[in-house]
Amino acid sequence: RYLLRQKLTMMVNRYEIVRQDESGNELGLLCFAEQKRVAAKEQVTFYTDSAKTHPLFGFKARKRIDLRSTYDVTDSQGQPIGWFKKQFKASLVNSTWTLGLPDGREFVGRERNAKVAVARRVWELVPVIGEIPVPFLFHFDFVAPDGSLALSSTKKASVKDVYHVTLPALGDGRPMDWRVGMSMAVALDALQSR
Repeated sequence: RYLLRQKLTMMVNRYEIVRQDESGNELGLLCFAEQKRVAAKEQVTFYTDSAKTHPLFGFKARKRIDLRSTYDVTDSQGQPIGWFKKQFKASLVNSTWTLGLPDGREFVGRERNAKVAVARRVWELVPVIGEIPVPFLFHFDFVAPDGSLALSSTKKASVKDVYHVTLPALGDGRPMDWRVGMSMAVALDALQSR
């Protein structure tokens, strides 16, 4: 269980990742991430310290400014540990992502509530209303081909963007690498302008 908090700053999106116990109590800061807001090639780096001297992992787009780009998740040595990609056509109605692991397993993530997904799109199309921040909470669930839950991101009602992220055990009895899961959770906020 993890808590993801966005910190509002002028030039970067900054996120804190906190480990939680089963009761939701915070167990301490694991790392934080930064994303430049205006970048030709999306990249987010996760650090162990605020001085940014120790990168822990990160994700980066394979291509510049491409709605269909794949993002590679790498460890501190640049070795691949996962990837994700937005499914552009499916996302026209309900934001949909594919998340993959190096062993070939893939998971499909969608907004949990299809009605909220449609309402959000209508909200954004109305010229006057579209300038007001969307009032809907966005929740995503990623499932394995057998329908079992692999990642869940639930947005809290809050002035700031705060998400509860869970990584349940997969078919092999272990959750996915938390670095891949938290990269996807940050991407759901950062890459969709939430």
